[in-house]
Amino acid sequence: MRKAVQQIMLGTVTGNETAARSTLQRIKAAGYDGLELNRFMIHPSSLMVRLMTRAAGMPTGKGGNLNWKNLMRETGLSVISLHTDLGSLEREPDAVAEEAREYGTDKLVITGMYRFDYGDEKAVRELAQRLNKAGEALQKHGLSLLYHNHNVELLQVKPGLRAYDLLLSETDPAHVGFEFDSFWFTDGGADAKDWMRRLGNRMKLWHITDRGCRQSGPAMTPILKQDSMELGTGNMDLEGLKDIALQNGIEAVVLESHRNWIDKDPVKSLELSAKWLKERC
Repeated sequence: MRKAVQQIMLGTVTGNETAARSTLQRIKAAGYDGLELNRFMIHPSSLMVRLMTRAAGMPTGKGGNLNWKNLMRETGLSVISLHTDLGSLEREPDAVAEEAREYGTDKLVITGMYRFDYGDEKAVRELAQRLNKAGEALQKHGLSLLYHNHNVELLQVKPGLRAYDLLLSETDPAHVGFEFDSFWFTDGGADAKDWMRRLGNRMKLWHITDRGCRQSGPAMTPILKQDSMELGTGNMDLEGLKDIALQNGIEAVVLESHRNWIDKDPVKSLELSAKWLKERC
């Protein structure tokens, strides 16, 4: 099973060519096979995108000005998949497909919808049909479409029925697969293992991080804030999740942690997580 790092972790350490090359070399040396790239990070992004990602604690930096094709080739890392948005796929499917092929990946991933009401049953059903259509169009290019969850898909569209239920039932397995993020469903209070079992072989990629508490100083109260953690340092049942992921036949596991890195260093953090991955995957 291939192991990769999500590019969103690297915005602060890929601001110029020298820094990016050094970071990618350390990722390769840690034992990762590749990266999962984001289209908004391999092209110059707008000020609004940079502000939004910075506010979310995941700044994109200025890496969009770099030649990522050359950097990946020079450092021997492959592209596991390419994150994009559904609007771009609908407007310019041929161009997006061509870019994926140029990077050597056959997987495009929708990262979730922004300014979208996941509690609206009609809207979610329409989203499922849009995904079906986009996935069918990509198949003509020899590519597959995956949908990546956060925690918002756990919203109920009506009692007992969640948005993710609809996305599973209303999308065609022939056209739409899934990249499952176990952190976000755990964060949302769901049983991530149960959902992974439901996905079965429709789960093609696994987004992994641990979840727990890190005390940085004297606690003001007996309650600590939970956040992402390096693999094996938090409280998630990663072993149980891993077993199901392997049973599902996933093609790659992708590390993505959000802020809260040890020593505030994303590269040091991914190197620590690599030790868990080496031993178990």
